[in-house]
Amino acid sequence: MELKPPPNKWKVDLLTHLSKQCAGTTFANALCDDSDSGIHLAVFVEPYLEYLLQGRKTIESRFSVNRHPPFQQVQVGDLLVVKKAAGPVCGLCRVANVWFYRLDPETWSEITRHAEALCMDGSSFWEKKSAASFATLMEVQDVQRIQEFGISKSDPRSWVILKRPLSLKQGTLL
Repeated sequence: MELKPPPNKWKVDLLTHLSKQCAGTTFANALCDDSDSGIHLAVFVEPYLEYLLQGRKTIESRFSVNRHPPFQQVQVGDLLVVKKAAGPVCGLCRVANVWFYRLDPETWSEITRHAEALCMDGSSFWEKKSAASFATLMEVQDVQRIQEFGISKSDPRSWVILKRPLSLKQGTLL
């Protein structure tokens, strides 16, 4: 009988690998168990991944029909672990500001003012997101490429909370 690894083992492996790789860097404190910061895995598609890593994309957005993370689950100071869709973990950054929206015509107008920082042109992006009811916008800072490494995450989620910020903590996901 073949034993399967626990479903959250990839999260523990990811945090362990990051702690070793980031020892002595500005991200080391956020990776400590006693840190107040939350840690989130954010999966990106191109070209937005490269825009973020180049510093061109300074606001990350997540839109959804239902209320699910990162909506009201990410805070200023949290660490974002950047992963390429169907690829490796390749970067880190911090959340400098965050805004949560229950979408309506007025809030859409406010969000579209951030189009340049979101690296959104007049393309179909806005049309694709038009069915959304909720939005989270996060201004990012301290964006850094890291030595790429793979993880065994196989689920389709594009956002995973690895560690909740202390102020939101009601238990751990690990």
